Amino acid sequence: MAAGSGGLPTPIGLKLVSSLHLSPLPWSGLESKKRRRTECGCSVVPIRRTTAKKSVENAEERRFDSKKSTRRARVQATTALPFASPQSRFVSKQEKFYPRCTPRSSGPQSRDTPPKRDTGIANEKDWGIHLINENITDSGTNEDGSKWYRERGEDLGENGYRCRWTRMGGQSHDGSSEWKEMWWEKSDWTGYKELGVEKSGRNAEGDSWWETWQEVLHQDDWSNLARIERSAQKQAKSGGNAGWYEKWWEKYDAKGWTEKGAHKYGRLDEQSWWEKWGEHYDGRGSVLKWTDKWAETELGTKWGDKWEDKFFAGIGSRQGETWHVMPSGDRWSRNWGEDHLGNGKVHKYGKSTTGESWDIVADEETYYE
Repeated sequence: MAAGSGGLPTPIGLKLVSSLHLSPLPWSGLESKKRRRTECGCSVVPIRRTTAKKSVENAEERRFDSKKSTRRARVQATTALPFASPQSRFVSKQEKFYPRCTPRSSGPQSRDTPPKRDTGIANEKDWGIHLINENITDSGTNEDGSKWYRERGEDLGENGYRCRWTRMGGQSHDGSSEWKEMWWEKSDWTGYKELGVEKSGRNAEGDSWWETWQEVLHQDDWSNLARIERSAQKQAKSGGNAGWYEKWWEKYDAKGWTEKGAHKYGRLDEQSWWEKWGEHYDGRGSVLKWTDKWAETELGTKWGDKWEDKFFAGIGSRQGETWHVMPSGDRWSRNWGEDHLGNGKVHKYGKSTTGESWDIVADEETYYE
């Protein structure tokens, strides 16, 4: 038995023709395979010629016949290699005659501990992110006697409902002031997602506050469109009658429909005020905006201002009113309006309770954002 040029044994009686261009073997690292075969410590017993010599020589003559094509010779020559198809006769013979050797060096050993990542980015726990489903309750007392607590948990429900929440708070040593916070994340299999926060507190001077905000992503039941809704509420009180409250919201859908609005209220000493405004876009070019503000005093004086815009593709109207009411009941007001015709002309008109009036058409380009 002789060794081939690639470190693989060649059956006796099979001569490789130097002019034959064999395809490169589909694997790499033949030298390393050769070293491993040599180091395995197994002895190879020479194969004696048997009656199969004649059949081997006949196969040699058939395969390396000069009249055959080079491609055919290449294919036939590679079938004699040990890695050929199991359907070859020579593969089964070689598997019988060549002993299987096990390399002395074993494979890589398993690690006792997993490798540490070195990405330069802190892990989840360093950032305060806890992905494990666990309920945690913790509390303590500070040096000044104030107390604090922190709770974290996860609620599961039907239809894949999942809510992860965190509550925390504390109070002074005498209980005259305290604060609370709660954060949550909600989701289910329908694609519903919600983020929310609620905070509240009070101090020893009698001031108190409360606020919350939410952001929701869901699919509308009627239109099957994805919708996003954001909302917030805030309020605070100071001492006796002083305080304020506000609420605002934004709503969107996947086709461009949008609604925005806010309500505000406040009071300081003997004066109170209100404010409301809204915006509506239908997603097809129609826009509606409006504002209404007013205030009053305990003496009976009231005043306010409001206006409204309606536009579509640069054509629309504006209307508004400013008013004032005295404690005696006397009222003053001014009403005004504009019609934007879309051809560079604007019709302006108005009047007041003092006798003012106007009605004109002006050359004025409409600019609306």
